[in-house]
Amino acid sequence: MTDTLRLFIALELPDVLLDALADVQDRLRAEAPRRAVRWARTEGIHLTLKFLGEAPAAQQAAIGAALREAVQGHAPLTIRAEGLGCFPDTARPRVIWIGLAGERRALTALQRDVEAAMVPLGFPPEKRRFNPHLTLGRVRREAYAADVKALGRLIAGTTVGEIGRWTADAVSLMRSELRPDGARYTCLLRVPLAAAGGR
Repeated sequence: MTDTLRLFIALELPDVLLDALADVQDRLRAEAPRRAVRWARTEGIHLTLKFLGEAPAAQQAAIGAALREAVQGHAPLTIRAEGLGCFPDTARPRVIWIGLAGERRALTALQRDVEAAMVPLGFPPEKRRFNPHLTLGRVRREAYAADVKALGRLIAGTTVGEIGRWTADAVSLMRSELRPDGARYTCLLRVPLAAAGGR
């Protein structure tokens, strides 16, 4: 067994929403400059709450225990996937995403508690503000400047309404394995959220 694992904590998405995200990717791929974007593998799209990075394999049990503690009192929450955008902006797109709406305050509170629970284990808090989204693709570093501009115009001119919603009822500890054909994700632990009304 490997000495370290590349880990993150996330909300997994239902298949019906993954299918809807694939449809949006196909729509954009048909009009985007060729080879300008590295599109995410649809089955791997998730909502990241905390990226841990490389962690000792022996620490997995402690991470799981801290995660169970962190989610206590948090009820399942309903989230809508809607809207298209990019980071940092359409003039310089680097990451293409679908936005999230719905119980954002409850989602932010859950993320904050998960992050706080990881600090004593040696995982510092993220400096950037939590901005929940679903990543569709990343602009390639070698993409031509003209293609990047065209991509930004495409994103700015494309309207994406609500493509789906789901009730997140568990938080998952995920392993990421980097491979030449893209990252592969495996769920190591699913921690159920409390019954509705638990907070």
